[in-house]
Formats: sequence, structure tokens, C-alpha cells
Amino acid sequence: MFWNFRRVQQLHFMQLLSTCLLLSGIMVCWDKLNNTMEVSYLYFGPSFRNDSFVISREEAYKFSNHGYLINHEDKCKSDDVFLLLFVKSTPQNFQRRRGIRSTWGNESYIESELGVSVKVLFALGVHPHSDTRTLVQQQLYREDRKYHDLIQQSFVDSFYNLTVKLLLQFNWMHAHCSQARFVISSDDDMFIHMPNLVRYLKQVSQADAQHFWLGRVFSNSGPVRWKSNKYYVSQELYPWSSYPPYTGGAAYVVSRDVALRIREASLTLNATLHIDDVFMGICASVIGVAPKAHNFFSGERKSPYHPCIYKHMMTSHGHETDLRELWKTATSPDVQTVDSGFLGKLYCSVTKLRLLCNPFNLNTYSCKTSTIF
Repeated sequence: MFWNFRRVQQLHFMQLLSTCLLLSGIMVCWDKLNNTMEVSYLYFGPSFRNDSFVISREEAYKFSNHGYLINHEDKCKSDDVFLLLFVKSTPQNFQRRRGIRSTWGNESYIESELGVSVKVLFALGVHPHSDTRTLVQQQLYREDRKYHDLIQQSFVDSFYNLTVKLLLQFNWMHAHCSQARFVISSDDDMFIHMPNLVRYLKQVSQADAQHFWLGRVFSNSGPVRWKSNKYYVSQELYPWSSYPPYTGGAAYVVSRDVALRIREASLTLNATLHIDDVFMGICASVIGVAPKAHNFFSGERKSPYHPCIYKHMMTSHGHETDLRELWKTATSPDVQTVDSGFLGKLYCSVTKLRLLCNPFNLNTYSCKTSTIF
């Protein structure tokens, strides 16, 4: 009887394992219709070179013609800057910036532990409410005197000026840090696993990467035409039915040549389009650069908290208060051995299948990452 009980247990385990592998295979095949681990996207939409979206350089310059309130022109004095990291922040987010400085945006840690030169800057406009703007501005001056890592222009910091903030980043890079090999743009509620990302970029750099643009890719999307929606784009501004492929603005990486050419393209395009990641996609379409998708750049939601996820994690979205705890656990040396051996790989594959293929846990990482070791 005991033998029969053990046999039933073994049968149940094999059934569970077979079911998990079958579901994994189905989801992998399904996902292949969308993205792959690293894929370039072809785009056959409008040619923005000759369409009404193109404006004169004089008109385009107005979108970035904002004076600096805080600047650090000598931030990149070193000739060898591996990574220029912009964090899009808002004036009042003091705690988020502190959290980033002590975790994934810590220049000293990145240089000493990961062996690359990095420059971190927080990109800001001015506080949107005039009644508190003076007080917040004074606090920003004090913050910058302590950390020396803010760049701020005089435009109002709001959702509808995100494209202006994008221009601030690429114009600053062009003027003051054009030698940086890679440029990251990130929101201030992101978690970036810098050891994993730097390790990946070192491999890319060895191949002398050109035309490199990596992130969470969105394709086959189009403009929202409902005026009540904050993503509304008028027919007059953008008459086409679809956007070029683009990476989510929460976090993406570009190589030096792409950053400089994006800036050049922006000097001829209508930046009234306030959706910054879409505007980036339009600029890239003009210069003939396509984004590459990486499945461990997250969507709009946090990635699951688990060592099997941390092993491959690049970014995770929606972290406002838990950066320090996540940084400590995700970068622990134990994470690198969690999937060692056959049993470790099987364990992580089943765990990722359970966490990422759950239909109620979408918009983090793709289900097919359960097969990546």
C-alpha cells in the first residue's frame, strides 16, 4: 500500500511537470508571434522625412530653447565614460532620488564593483504649481549642492512636457558627454539591475555596437483619438494610423551613435507630440534605426520577487519605496547560483513558468523567459 502511495505521488509529479512543460511550450509559441529575446523590427509606415511632421530647424529649436537653472557642464570630464545614465525625475521626488543614489544609481559602486565609468544625472523641469515652486526650487538647489547630479531647465515639469525632457537629455549628451559609449534613460520609479545590465553591455561593447537601441519594444500601436485620454493625439498632428516601433520610456539603452543621431533628427521634427517614447520612435524611424526587444525589460508592472527572476533581471517598473530592500536581495551573490545544475535549472524553469505565465500577472516579463537559463 505504501508502494502504491509513492507511485501515485510520482505519477502526480510527472503529470504536473508534463503540464508545466506543455503550457510553457504553448506560451513560447504564442509569444513568438509578438517578440523574441532580441529582435529587430521592420517598419513600413509613413516616411517622416517628407511628411507634414517635419518642421524647420528654427521651429524645432523652440522646443528645447529653455534656459538652465541647474547644470553641470563638466560632469563628463573623463574621456572614458562607459555609461551616461539619465533619470527622468520630478522636482518633488526627493526620496526617490535618494533611493536611486544609494542603490542602482550609485556611481562609486558601479565603478568599483562593476569596473565601468558611469555618470548619473537627474533630469528635471520646474515644479508645475507656482505657489510652491519657489520653496521646492530652494530645496533643489540645496540637494544639488550636496550631490552635484541635477540638470534642470525652466520648462514646467509635467506629463505634457515629457518630450521636452527627452530633448533635454539628448541635447545635454551632445553638448557635454558625446564620448559616452551608452546612454540610458529611465524613470525614477524604476529598478535597474546594474550588474546584469553592465555585464550585457560589456559584451555588446566588445562587438563595437552600432545602431544599438534596447528596451521593452512596443509595435503595432497607434494614436489614441479620444480627447479625454492623456495619450490623445489629434488627427492634424499625427494623421497616420500606427506609430513606428518604440521602446517604453520607463527605461531603454542606446549606443553613442544612436543618441547623437536621435538628437540630430529631433531638430527637424514636431515635438508638440508629448508622448516622449513615441517621439523617440519617430526620430529613430527617420534615421533608420530599429529597436531590439529584451524580455527582461519589464512592462508597466513590477517583476515578481524571486531569485530565479533576479538572475536575468534587467529592469522592473513601479518601485517607489522598496529600492533598497530589492537591491540587497537581487544583487546578492547567492542569486548567481540559484539555477546551478539540472535540478536548479528545472526548479527555476518551473518557478518562472508559475510566476510569469499566470494570466493574472501580465505586463512584467514574457512567459517564454521560463525557458531561458
